[in-house]
Amino acid sequence: MCGIIGYLNKNINGQAPLGEICYRMLSALARRGPDSAGLATFGTSNNSRLILCIKLDEKENLEDQTANVLEKISGLTHVHEQLTTKEYLRLIIEPVEDSDALIAQVESTAKEVELVSLGTQLEIIKQVGSPDSLERHYGIRSKSGTHAIGHTRLSTESRVDLSHSQPFWAHGVADLATAHNGHITNYHKLRRQYEQRGIRFYTENDSEIIGIYLRDQMEQGSSLEEALWASLEDFDGSFSYLAANNDCLAYVKDPFALKPLMVGESEEFVALATEEIALRKISRKSFEAWEAPAQHVQLWSVPTHTQETF
Repeated sequence: MCGIIGYLNKNINGQAPLGEICYRMLSALARRGPDSAGLATFGTSNNSRLILCIKLDEKENLEDQTANVLEKISGLTHVHEQLTTKEYLRLIIEPVEDSDALIAQVESTAKEVELVSLGTQLEIIKQVGSPDSLERHYGIRSKSGTHAIGHTRLSTESRVDLSHSQPFWAHGVADLATAHNGHITNYHKLRRQYEQRGIRFYTENDSEIIGIYLRDQMEQGSSLEEALWASLEDFDGSFSYLAANNDCLAYVKDPFALKPLMVGESEEFVALATEEIALRKISRKSFEAWEAPAQHVQLWSVPTHTQETF
């Protein structure tokens, strides 16, 4: 019984208080997922820089680990900024030609070191605990940007830790994140197929398969929209999930429609949430809200914000 939220600001002439809005939405769904909370935000693009969010091993010396990461990547790129907050290391670096080599160098630092997100706009912050804890440690209410997706997690099968929390980065694809509520029942079958091809999994969470699947489809030539649609054919189970990249915010809802997902839209924004109570935390103004239909994919684009339905 997890909670998912998404928000996209339609006002291209001004910035919405993205972090504040998403914090209120996540807080409204905190009872659905008391184990962990997370937020993936998309800020103002700077294509001449990459943002890395790296999870360090909180049981080890964070300064030593930071120094080790910087040494590992020194031959690949130049670091412009660095900031360590709790177990998170945030780096702003020069772009690299081989992102797989960069990822490998970062994650070779230590067993528990993991690249949580990479992109020109994407930043993922997540941890065990409530949205209040996320705000207290990382100040998510002050986050700015154009759009975001978030998650509150109730663990049903896999471990409760930062790595198993959501949103998930589509590992290896810059600026693509997902958040999922439900159960993908053919997860183990799909995972075996990917592992036989040498694709690495970082968790035992079935939600991780979504990003891996989307990456695989896109590497075979599909657009993100086509990959989202294909997932309805290839995933079994009951699920609703959100996907976002620099260009869009989208949802996918399975044919059974057993996992709720509400859509709210006005002239100012598009919002998605597991329950309508989260939508009503956005604004006191009246706006339309409806239940997302079964077996459906819908996408809103950034920055033109034109809507497409499949």
